[in-house]
Amino acid sequence: MASTFTGTQVYQNDFDPKIYLDTYYGAENGVFIKDKYLEFILRKLHAAFTTGGVKGNSLIDIGPGPAIYQELSACEAFDEITAADFTDRNREYLERWRRGEPGLFDWTPALKFVCDLEGHSGKLAEKEEKLRKTLKRVVKCDVTKSNPLDPLVLPKVDCVLTVGCLECACKDEEAYGNVIRNLSSLLKVGGHLIIGSIMGSTIFRCGSKQFSLINLNSTFLKKVMTETGFIIEDLEVLSRDYDKAMFDICNHTSGIFILARKIKDV
Repeated sequence: MASTFTGTQVYQNDFDPKIYLDTYYGAENGVFIKDKYLEFILRKLHAAFTTGGVKGNSLIDIGPGPAIYQELSACEAFDEITAADFTDRNREYLERWRRGEPGLFDWTPALKFVCDLEGHSGKLAEKEEKLRKTLKRVVKCDVTKSNPLDPLVLPKVDCVLTVGCLECACKDEEAYGNVIRNLSSLLKVGGHLIIGSIMGSTIFRCGSKQFSLINLNSTFLKKVMTETGFIIEDLEVLSRDYDKAMFDICNHTSGIFILARKIKDV
């Protein structure tokens, strides 16, 4: 475990989007492919945005990094999506994807999986184009700020989505609670917060670089959601089988999906 929690400037300087995507989402050998986390999150998001009734005008995706998979179902339920990330490289990568530049990460397996869930098998190009049209803007974000989008001020939205971000951004439980309050400030009362995360972890690797993770557990996450004005509508945990090679890259023991509705401002 790193002696100090990884700071934001380290991400700005050292986080490589291409290496990250290949390491965690690469076909067959990606960490989140082998442990079934990607499939788990895609299935849960599809359910949330269909039978779960999560829909509306606007959604903010907090900390997507260079990834777009978490928005594939959302673009069917929302008129517009804002992607908000801290590092310049990640935002640049997302902008390149929005422009349809060649040579970027191949999301075909995720596209196929979601299209199959939606009953639109084979319509991968249409799905990708729908997301490009719905993803209206890519902006800078710092979840530790009371307005994470500062200096940008947007009307409160119907949904805040964050997958694989908060465990990297919060050094301890107090910081995590503060970040949930900050994200809540972006959300209408009655709107939804969706969190996809990994638990039981302390580090993840991206190439030769190592980054810190807060060691989360479901008991704490339930508690912090209640204390920050949310009611949990769905929570599911995905256990992970031990695999030394994969654990050396990222040592999480499980994944979690939380769908919560904001019932009050705190």
